[in-house]
Amino acid sequence: MHERGDDAPNNEGADGAEDHDAGGGIEEPSTSGAIGPANREPPPARTDVPVPGGTLRVGEWHPDADGIPWLLVHGVTASHLAWAWLARETTARLIAPDLRGRGRSTAMPLPTAGGASPLARHADDLVAVLDAKAIDRAVVVGHSMGAFVSLVLADRHPNRIDRVVLVDGGLPLDLPAGMHPRDAVRHVLGPTAARLDMRFATARAYRDFWRAHPAFTGREDPLLDAYFAYDLRGTPGQLRPATTFATVEADSIDQNTGAAIARARERMPRPTALLVAERGLRGETPPLYPDLAALRTAHPALTTTRRVPHVDHYSIVMSAPGARAVVHAAG
Repeated sequence: MHERGDDAPNNEGADGAEDHDAGGGIEEPSTSGAIGPANREPPPARTDVPVPGGTLRVGEWHPDADGIPWLLVHGVTASHLAWAWLARETTARLIAPDLRGRGRSTAMPLPTAGGASPLARHADDLVAVLDAKAIDRAVVVGHSMGAFVSLVLADRHPNRIDRVVLVDGGLPLDLPAGMHPRDAVRHVLGPTAARLDMRFATARAYRDFWRAHPAFTGREDPLLDAYFAYDLRGTPGQLRPATTFATVEADSIDQNTGAAIARARERMPRPTALLVAERGLRGETPPLYPDLAALRTAHPALTTTRRVPHVDHYSIVMSAPGARAVVHAAG
């Protein structure tokens, strides 16, 4: 495990309305200038953890905290900085890797040959992170695709898991009948997927792209600025998101059709909590998971389910109200 004191690229040029309980490119930004509680919250410490094929960049908040650490697993095009809001709301030790193919962990390809499961690779990478940090067991919190990875992690390595919190992900998505798995990627992600093929002149231009996204319109937050700036690779005039569409496609197909996630859901551990957003990826209704009652029936191992009001698929983790709901579920 290597301490990161610089910003160099890694190997690359709870208030709810519905509850249920059942028993390279540019300088890496700091988050230290944010308003409110973030003024007292330093940016995460960063280390590089060896995994097969390269290293994962890992962010960590509150490294000296007592209690069971939380392992935070971000979404399909995100990075560890998606959890900066959570760090404001808890004093727990937070371990947040950039998954393979994201953030500063982009040098390694995802395994897809011979039917290999990308989600299983992510899960095994996360165990390497726990080992490097000398953590026996963790509370695992997964958002979006990270929720699918979290279930696979719990299935493959149950002795490393204290409990699981699924945040707007992990369970089957309601896709149009007959839709090809590759088409489902753009159908679900919309402009979030389209940006992966785009180039941006400046970091400001990239931030302006997100300002026009319905889920972020009107939100001015230094933590958002830092999150989006960290996502960029390349040189001015040719800045691009760190994640490629091919990486997103491979993970998305595996989460929608793969055997590893199907098996993991069948053997879902207890306790497992589910939080779902009131709105979808574009701030729309219906959300990704419109029917909580049906989910409880289909997945009886869920010990807690809750719809978090006034948040969308992003702000359920990337806002103070969403982060507080996650802390309540994980704590």
